[in-house]
Amino acid sequence: LIGNLFGSPGPGLGNTCLNDFNYLILSQFTSRIDCHNGVQFTTSTHGHTPVPGEERETWGKKIDFLLSVIGFAVDLANVWRFPYLCYKNGGGAFLVPYLFFMVIAGMPLFYMELALGQYNREGAAGVWKICPIFKGVGFTVILISLYVGFYYNVIIAWALFYLFSSFTGELPWVHCNNTWNSPNCSDLWAFNNSLNDTHKSTPAAEYFERGVLHLQDSEGIADLGLPRWQLTSCLAVVIVVLYFSLWKGVKTSGKVVWITATMPYVVLTVLLLRGVTLPGAMDGIKAYLSVDFLRLCEPQVWIDAATQICFSLGVGFGVLIAFSSYNKFSNNCYRDAIITSSINSLTSFFSGFVIFSFLGYMSHKHSVPLDKVATDGPGLVFIIYPEAIATLPGSSVWAVIFFIMLLTLGIDSAMGGMESVITGLMDEFKFLHKHRELFTLFIVVSTFLISLFCVTNGGIYVFTLLDHFAAGTSILFGVLIEAIGIAWFYGVDRFSDDIEEMIGQRPGLYWRLCWKFVSPCFLLFMVVVSFATFNPPNYGTYTFPIWANMIGWCLAISSMTMVPLYAMYKMCTLPGKFCDVSLYKSGLYKSGLYKSGLYKSGLYKWEVWFI
Repeated sequence: LIGNLFGSPGPGLGNTCLNDFNYLILSQFTSRIDCHNGVQFTTSTHGHTPVPGEERETWGKKIDFLLSVIGFAVDLANVWRFPYLCYKNGGGAFLVPYLFFMVIAGMPLFYMELALGQYNREGAAGVWKICPIFKGVGFTVILISLYVGFYYNVIIAWALFYLFSSFTGELPWVHCNNTWNSPNCSDLWAFNNSLNDTHKSTPAAEYFERGVLHLQDSEGIADLGLPRWQLTSCLAVVIVVLYFSLWKGVKTSGKVVWITATMPYVVLTVLLLRGVTLPGAMDGIKAYLSVDFLRLCEPQVWIDAATQICFSLGVGFGVLIAFSSYNKFSNNCYRDAIITSSINSLTSFFSGFVIFSFLGYMSHKHSVPLDKVATDGPGLVFIIYPEAIATLPGSSVWAVIFFIMLLTLGIDSAMGGMESVITGLMDEFKFLHKHRELFTLFIVVSTFLISLFCVTNGGIYVFTLLDHFAAGTSILFGVLIEAIGIAWFYGVDRFSDDIEEMIGQRPGLYWRLCWKFVSPCFLLFMVVVSFATFNPPNYGTYTFPIWANMIGWCLAISSMTMVPLYAMYKMCTLPGKFCDVSLYKSGLYKSGLYKSGLYKSGLYKWEVWFI
């Protein structure tokens, strides 16, 4: 067949090299190649390799997929990160760089991952049969999702602990008369300016660090202690919920997100209606929206906007690829990308009104500047916000509502991360399809065991280390390699053909330019900035020892090295010799490859090397 199609090989090409080239060409059109006595048998099913006797499951309803994507993308960072960045970087002016990077990079990358998964109908590693040497990036994103699960589930366990603690007549973070309080604790009602005093701490801060984390019983990351049974129990509950949400695949997880993806919007609306009635709330909202266009001249504002776009949409975790792989082949992934990415950004903006209405209230109540209470990260949702809620009439009810929102925000994002790992590995190792329940159990139990380090007395140090290294530079690197692999090696034109085959319309020039030039350049810039602006992690005044930073870097590098390691493995294990591209070029016209149209389409260009 190959001889008839392409004619004789070019000068200097032996049979071994030609056979490798045949494998190369065929692998771009087919999903599977079996060799028996030198004869190649091929099958194709829209890029998907089915397990014998098994059809790939699909979402029960289209809305299940949309809610799953929205639930994953809209997570805790939308509540504790974006509003603070907006306030810190010029208020409404911050929306200019944020929306700019959303349009040129966020949406194109979001669209690319949805289309990639839907067309190939496999997980993060399996989709790279389109360009097998890049399969390492699939394992990179699977590892990153696994690493994030080690500490992200702990945040949900903290929220569950707070939820249980809220079912009391008086919230435990209101006064300083508890067993865990230190002499530095100042009662919430008894001081006004103590927030400016570095030697004082609020009951809410001490409850989180001393009552929940028991940080006072650890001297640092070298002194972790044993897991706290209370947090361990909460973590176990989270793991059980995750398991029974995922064990049957998207048929079960697609139903869970009806609650976990919609509940946050209900709670945010309720909290906003309550927040705007508080004294000082309007001042907080005005500070959130105040426009300072001069801040746009500062490079850090643009870097913050670009970083927020990279992490808020959830590209690079393999989750979007995994979720879209369960779509019907003809699903309109273009429309899905526009809808879900827009909802994610609008949710971030909307949550800012909720957060800053309460921060304005706190600023007014304690008579301190807003920047003394405005913060981001876990401190916002586990210290500042609970402290504000504690001053409201019926504070226990409001606390229950708030922490239910945190639970639902966290659960569906954790489900997405776990699904990325499960789908990615199951599609790579087909025998696991028959044992999904057991494999899911293995993944969640393994995650639980590693997470136990984060619920010890010094667990916050392990948490901080993982948060700093697990998905920082490595996730940007993974998305960069992914974008290069699609745009420059598989080819934007071929990728556009795939999309046209699915939805009936070809991506416009704008999308193709973004995929090929703008997005890769943007991601390369972000990787460089990430290295250039790197700062060692710290928790408060605690500085991590050098050996801890080395462990963190080893964690980050372990995922990134999957790309070159798999490429070298592929080069070394393929049969035949390493052939020079120029040999193919020199015999293109004679062999009939040019006349066949494949040369003109660019098919031969990269596959010779990237097999």
